[in-house]
Amino acid sequence: MINEQYQEKIQILKKWAHAYYVEDNPIASDEEYDKLYHEVLDYETANPDEVAEDSPTKRVGGVVRDEFSKAKHIKRMWSMEDVFSDDEVEEWITRVEKNVDACEYFCEPKFDGASMNLLYEDGKLVCAITRGDGVIGEEVTDNVRTIHSVPLSIEYEGQIEIRGEVVIRKDDFEAINKERLEEGEQPFANPRNAAAGSLRQLDSSVTAKRRLVFYPWGLGKNSLEQTKLSQKMDFVYDLGFLEPPHAQECNSIEEIEAFYHKLISLRDEIPMIMDGMVIKVDDVSKQEDLGYTVKVPKWMCAYKFPAVEKVTKVNAITLQVGRTGVITPVAEVEPVEIEGAMIARATLHNFDEIERKGLMIGDSVILIRSGDVIPKITKVLTDRRDGSEISIERPTECPTCQSEVLDESTLIKCQNLDCPDRVVNSIIHFAKKGCMNIDGLGSKIVEILVKEKKIKDILGLYHLRFEDLEGLEGFKEKRINKLLQAIADTKGVLLYRLISAMGIEHIGEVASKSLALEFGLGVVDVTFEEVVAIDGIGEEMANSLLEFMRVNYDFILKLFEEIQPTVEKKVEAAENPFKDKTVVLTGSMSVSRGVVKEMLEKLGAKVSGSVSKKTDFVVYGDDAGSKLTKAESLGVTTLTEEAMREML
Repeated sequence: MINEQYQEKIQILKKWAHAYYVEDNPIASDEEYDKLYHEVLDYETANPDEVAEDSPTKRVGGVVRDEFSKAKHIKRMWSMEDVFSDDEVEEWITRVEKNVDACEYFCEPKFDGASMNLLYEDGKLVCAITRGDGVIGEEVTDNVRTIHSVPLSIEYEGQIEIRGEVVIRKDDFEAINKERLEEGEQPFANPRNAAAGSLRQLDSSVTAKRRLVFYPWGLGKNSLEQTKLSQKMDFVYDLGFLEPPHAQECNSIEEIEAFYHKLISLRDEIPMIMDGMVIKVDDVSKQEDLGYTVKVPKWMCAYKFPAVEKVTKVNAITLQVGRTGVITPVAEVEPVEIEGAMIARATLHNFDEIERKGLMIGDSVILIRSGDVIPKITKVLTDRRDGSEISIERPTECPTCQSEVLDESTLIKCQNLDCPDRVVNSIIHFAKKGCMNIDGLGSKIVEILVKEKKIKDILGLYHLRFEDLEGLEGFKEKRINKLLQAIADTKGVLLYRLISAMGIEHIGEVASKSLALEFGLGVVDVTFEEVVAIDGIGEEMANSLLEFMRVNYDFILKLFEEIQPTVEKKVEAAENPFKDKTVVLTGSMSVSRGVVKEMLEKLGAKVSGSVSKKTDFVVYGDDAGSKLTKAESLGVTTLTEEAMREML
C-alpha cells in the first residue's frame, strides 16, 4: 500500500465510523469495517512517521493517566439563568429589549450532559477541558479524542474554542447500565452522570467503548466575523460538527412558545435527554451590549421543561445519616422510568413532611423529577388505599450505630461522632474547598480510607503515613506524597476555617469567623448567653454550637492540639465610614470581591450576601446585577468601587 491509498482508506473509514457512531445509520458491515481498519493499522505500524493526525485508529484510546490536570479556558465558560414559565420568559425578554430594543432569538434544545470546551489551534484539536468552575476545568483531551463526533482537525487558522455538551443516547445509556449490572458494578443514575463518568476515566480506552456524542452550542475565543450567533454556529457545523436535531430563529414570544412546545412534543422521539430549550439573543453586538452578571450572560437563558410526573407506590422508608448526624427519611418506591433514569428512591426531607403529607407505607403517590431536581413525592393518593397501609414511626435510635437519637421535632439527630455514616461524611466536609481545602481528598478516597480502616475519624488524617496508603487502589507514590503534604499544609490554619470544617449544624463561615474572633480556642467552653450576644447568631445556632461542643468536647481539644490553629486577634477598627455598617458587594471589581470583602471586614463592616432595608451600602462594579436594582428600589445608598475607596 502506498501513502495515497492509505489516505483514501482513512477517508472511507471516517465516513463509515461517522455513519455508525454519529448518525446511528451504518453503511458498512462490522466485518468490512474491521478488515479495512486492520489494513490501515498495519500500514501505520510499518510507517509510524506517516500516521495521519485524524486517523480513526486514534479514536480507540489506550492512554492511562494517574490523575487529571487542571487547565484554564481562554474565555470564561458561563452558566445560564433558568426560567420555568411563559411569564418568566416574557419578563426575561422585556428585560433584554429594555436595554437593546427588539431582538431576534436563536433557540435550540438544551441537552442534559457534561459541558465541554474544545480548543483548536491552526486546525488541530490541542486541548479539551471540562467546564469546571467556568475559569478552570479538567483537561480530558485523550478521552475526547475517542468521541467520533469531535473532529480531530478542522479547516480553521488561528485559535478557536468550540463549546458544547457531551451526551449519551438513551439506548446506549441502558446498554451501559445493563453491562455494569452484569459485572457487579453500580449503574449510573442518569445519562448525564454516565457521560460525565465516561469523560473522567483515567483509561481512555474505557471512554472509547461508550458512544459519547458532542453537540456544539457556542463559542469562546474566536475571530469569526459573522454578525449573528446562528451564522457562526452554521460555520461550526460546516467544519464537521453535529447540528442539533432542531433549532429555530424566533422573533416574538409567541414564536418562542410555539417552538418550546414543539420540542416538548418531540421529547420521546429525540434520542438524547433534553431538559429544556436555550434562548439566545442572536445579534452578537447586542450580546456584547447586554454583557454579564457575576454568574450568567444577560443575553441567554434556559427555558426548562416542566417536571415529569409518574404514579408509583411506596414500599418502605429507609433512614440516611448525614455528616452532622441529621437523619433523613427516604422513600423506597416501585421503580419507574423518568427521562431515561430508573427512579427507585425519593427524598422526604424530614418526618414533619411525612406527617404533613399523611404518607404511609403502601401508599400510591405522585413522583416528580425535573432536570437536576432530586425526585420527590408531591402528593399522596389517599383514595387508592385498601387498608393494608402501615403508619411510619419516628425513629428513637440511629439506624447505623443504634445509639439514642436527639429529636428536635423537625430534625432528628444521631449524636455519636463515631457513627460510621457520620465519619465518612464529616471527613468529606472537613476536607472540601472552603473548609480545610485538602487537595486530592475527594469522597471516593475518604470512603476507601474508612473502608480499609486506615482512618476512623478526622483526627486519623493527621496520623496517616506513606506505608498506610501504599498499595491501595489508585495510590501511586506521587499521589500519596501529594495527599500527605496537603494534609500537613492544613496545620496552623486560621481557627475560623477549622470551626467551619467541623460541620456544626447551622454554623457556616460567617458565624465561624465571629466565634473565632470573639472566643478563640475558648469557643469550647462558651455559654448560651455569650454566644447569642454576638451579632448575627440566634438561639438555634447557639443551641446547635453548645450541643456539639458538649458531645465532642475531648475530640475538639485533641483536634486543636494536633492542628494548632492560628487564632486571629480581635482588633478594634479605627473610626471610618464603614465601621459597624452592613455592606453588600456586587459586580466585577478591580480586584476579586474576596479581597474587597476582607478589607471592609477589617474596617469593622459586616459584609452581607443579600440586600435588605437594613443594608447601609451597596458597593458595585462592572456588570452589577439584581442586587444593585434592589438597592435602588429600596433607597439603599449605592457606591461605585472608586467612590468607596475615595471615602476611605
